[in-house]
Amino acid sequence: MALAVLTVALTLAAAVLLAAAAVLLLQVLLSFLPERAATPHAERPRLAVLMPAHDEAAGIADTLASVRPQLQPGDRLLVVADNCSDDTAQVAARCGAEVAQRRDDQRRGKGYALDFGMRRLEADPPALVVFVDADCALEPGALDRLARDCARHQRPVQALYLMQSPPDAGLKTRIAELAWLVKNQVRPLGWHRAGLPCQLMGTGMAFPWAQIRGAPLASGHLVEDMQLGLDLALAGAPPRFCPGARVTSLFPAQAQGLASQRLRWEHGHLGVIASRVPRLLWHAIAHGRPQLAAMALDVGVPPLAALALMLLVAMLAGALFAALGGGALPLALAGLGLAALLLAVLLAWSRHGRHIVSLGELLGAPLYVLGKIPVYTRLFKGRQVEWVRTHRDDKPH
Repeated sequence: MALAVLTVALTLAAAVLLAAAAVLLLQVLLSFLPERAATPHAERPRLAVLMPAHDEAAGIADTLASVRPQLQPGDRLLVVADNCSDDTAQVAARCGAEVAQRRDDQRRGKGYALDFGMRRLEADPPALVVFVDADCALEPGALDRLARDCARHQRPVQALYLMQSPPDAGLKTRIAELAWLVKNQVRPLGWHRAGLPCQLMGTGMAFPWAQIRGAPLASGHLVEDMQLGLDLALAGAPPRFCPGARVTSLFPAQAQGLASQRLRWEHGHLGVIASRVPRLLWHAIAHGRPQLAAMALDVGVPPLAALALMLLVAMLAGALFAALGGGALPLALAGLGLAALLLAVLLAWSRHGRHIVSLGELLGAPLYVLGKIPVYTRLFKGRQVEWVRTHRDDKPH
């Protein structure tokens, strides 16, 4: 009886990991499809850019300089200076932004800042709201593309958001940049070319006012953008990907800053997978909603390093199980999953990532994966839940 239970448990775990790797590989393959025919442009309605900012005095002027030239008459640019200990509000005001200051030591987090800003906009609501973080830059034309796509489809729209390595960055940071590119460009591009929705990525997000005004923004969740995208998809408005609108930011040059980012993003993502993905998949299947199912499958793919580590552990457990006479199925499933993962990464690198790392450097990625073990062991000591500004040595470009 015990052997049968162990067989089922190992087989099920390996099958779930294989499914995640298969989704990743499918998304990469779909990204090779030609771009779908462009739809006619819609009129650009009046919009508001809402920018939450926590201690961003050093770089917010550059961000505002990338946004302001893209505004049209009647548009608004609102900065929420949230629990700041520096002169973020004063810098933003000097740069021509409307500024709202918020202080609440108990309710801390980007989601609370966004909710505060939305309440400020209610007196004179725009047709669209665009969320932009205070530490990134909108490339020319990005705001117009987002607004027109959002107006035409009346759905949330996510820009292509890329994190780039600072000058003279080491291999670890550039491997992280490649992993980010796979997550934020290659995978959503694959789903987009198949007509499927994407996750929200935290910045460069446009929403029709009617859809975002009542959304549950006020939370301190680490990946509030991911949660928001799932909530909107459940409500019948799954986000669209707009690869032609590009937003960029820099990875922190300091090791401490990079580590704190990694801790927030990956712990939050793994928490969402455990708490929401199974229920979302069941709901999508029960109610015949393929778009929601596609979004749940996308969210259910763990960060690349986490997926690689889990597949390696599954292979080791499967090999031990087979050696003890328990059968080779768990080992075979985990091995297929690892092969799918490696093929997906290689294909994504060959099409999109050659400028980031060389093939020889890519072969050093296993050391990067092993270096992530402390990040995941922190899960057993309690997850980080507070919005902490990432320390950077360089400004975004």
